Amino acid sequence: MASKPHPEDIVGGQAVIEGVMMRHGDKIAVAVRTPDRDIEIREQIYVSFTRRYKFLGLRFIRGFVSLFEMMVIGIKTLLYSADVAMKYEEEKPPKWHTVVSLLTGIALAIFLFIVIPAYLFALLRAYIGSTILLNIIEGCIRLSIFLGFLASTLLMSDMRRVFMYHGAEHKTVFAWENGQDLTLENIKAFSTRHPRCGTSFMMVVIVISILVFSLLGRPDFIQRVFYKLMLLPVVAGISYEIIRFTGKYRERPWAAVLSFPGLMLQKITTREPTDDQIEVAIEALKRVV
Repeated sequence: MASKPHPEDIVGGQAVIEGVMMRHGDKIAVAVRTPDRDIEIREQIYVSFTRRYKFLGLRFIRGFVSLFEMMVIGIKTLLYSADVAMKYEEEKPPKWHTVVSLLTGIALAIFLFIVIPAYLFALLRAYIGSTILLNIIEGCIRLSIFLGFLASTLLMSDMRRVFMYHGAEHKTVFAWENGQDLTLENIKAFSTRHPRCGTSFMMVVIVISILVFSLLGRPDFIQRVFYKLMLLPVVAGISYEIIRFTGKYRERPWAAVLSFPGLMLQKITTREPTDDQIEVAIEALKRVV
């Protein structure tokens, strides 16, 4: 049996198209199932800005930096996985098409989760006197939009396969964190829901944003959108530390209570993987630990 890693020794991951990306320390590996049913693996060394520059590694700053880095790495990984998964396609979409789609997705997220709630906030402020209550209502609107968006992804067959790879990623990381050898039998016993998941992170972001945005008072629509964009690094930094903290003490009862809402959301974004999907996650993790 492998030795159990220290709680601060963290592996991060991401499900991609027909594959899994794993990151541990300065190592990144992505494993993708090819149309021939082989596993193609790409490895790289990447030193995070939080390690290169001490200031960026400080608590409540490192969260936003790490989030930005993972977004960039994630986009590059998605492009690579799409290229591998469609290597025999006669007409592949150009890479710029994928990049534009991803940027459009980011713009849509800002519109859905910042602009629309801020507009409704501006409409409701004339009828609701309590700023705290107004922010809670806005947070509930943001949560409803988020849940609706997640539910809509279940209608896409390609996304359901990504969610299965997401489950394979979580199971494999769980096995490693518990000091288990990376075998199919060991990994299949673990849950698909992990407290450090990006889905849980989004839930924490929604809750923290209610508290942080309450400090803004009752600005008009344009000001509120601007303030919320400026405060995104603050919200991300606080949320990151909470996710790290609950992940470190996930065996404590209070941590389980705090993690519960995010874990329930993962019932949407993770699915039980097949054996061959777990094998892909194993190959990715073995390259970084």
